[in-house]
Amino acid sequence: MRVAPVSSRLLDACRRRPTDVRPVWFMRQAGRYLKPYRDIRSRYGILEICKNPELAATVTLQPVEILDVDAAIIFADLLLPVEVMGLKLRYVSGEGPVIDNPVRTSMDVDALSTSNVDDLGYVGEAIQLVNRALAGRVPVIGFVGAPFTVASYMIEGCASRTFLLTKRMMYSNEPLWHRLMGKLVDVLSGFGLLQVTAGAHVIQVFDSWAGALGPDDYVRYVQPYSRAVIERIRATGVPVIHFGTGTGGFFRELLAAGGDVIGLDWRVNIDHAWMEMSYRSGVQGNLDPAVLFAPLPELRNRVHELLRRTGNRPGHIFNLGHGILPDTPVDHVKAVVDFVREFKLS
Repeated sequence: MRVAPVSSRLLDACRRRPTDVRPVWFMRQAGRYLKPYRDIRSRYGILEICKNPELAATVTLQPVEILDVDAAIIFADLLLPVEVMGLKLRYVSGEGPVIDNPVRTSMDVDALSTSNVDDLGYVGEAIQLVNRALAGRVPVIGFVGAPFTVASYMIEGCASRTFLLTKRMMYSNEPLWHRLMGKLVDVLSGFGLLQVTAGAHVIQVFDSWAGALGPDDYVRYVQPYSRAVIERIRATGVPVIHFGTGTGGFFRELLAAGGDVIGLDWRVNIDHAWMEMSYRSGVQGNLDPAVLFAPLPELRNRVHELLRRTGNRPGHIFNLGHGILPDTPVDHVKAVVDFVREFKLS
């Protein structure tokens, strides 16, 4: 059973309700820039941590204790669902995720399972442990990859610059593409619902590679499937943050796919984007992660300028435009939290 958090700035912002100060959390707030995380990673691989609820909970809680952020985001990996669909996932040092049996043919798509989502229950167990430890102090964010981003990894077999294999399937065999995306909707929405049942208070949908597409292709090949995942999760009453990278050219289309909050990267002015979305959702973001390497006075100016841009309108969640970079000074991340909390509109 989900426990409503005592501190709910994040949830209030998701519902576009006023908050005392802007809620703040960071994508990749649990990561290599934190020594306690590096200590754990020196002994365990990423997938080992994800599949061990106690370790995943420990890593999830580290930035809450160190940074005093307004949310914990569960430590997991957006590609975990591909394993329960029948693909072989591993992480290669210096390369990232690799899928040894990528999806390229009709037979490959037919072989993908949609019935083993419960095998991801270790993520739910980690969420339960985190909720127990937090005792309602801040909410827990769960997450899933968006169908396009997960599909691109499944087809390419690894990260890609061109997404040529993915686009070739889209353009040359549209029925096959739709079959693959339909299966992903079932698995990814099921994974989101599993996390909600375990106690996640918010779900973020990551479309990390959507920026590889043009607006028309996004609408034709991707938008209906992202919308289906988001609608199924939102039907539980839990808010959804919909984040896309490189989507500054079609954030209206991203909004049309759904979400209580639209996460924006640093390539757009957040106030202009919010206005052009007619304020129909909340917004999250969008400080350039590299700004955290600036001297503290400049960092403070950048944080306050972003907060001024979003003004008094409720519904803004302060975050970076992408994840914290590995060598980011911890003191600078802490300082951002302080700068957000001290900010008052004149």
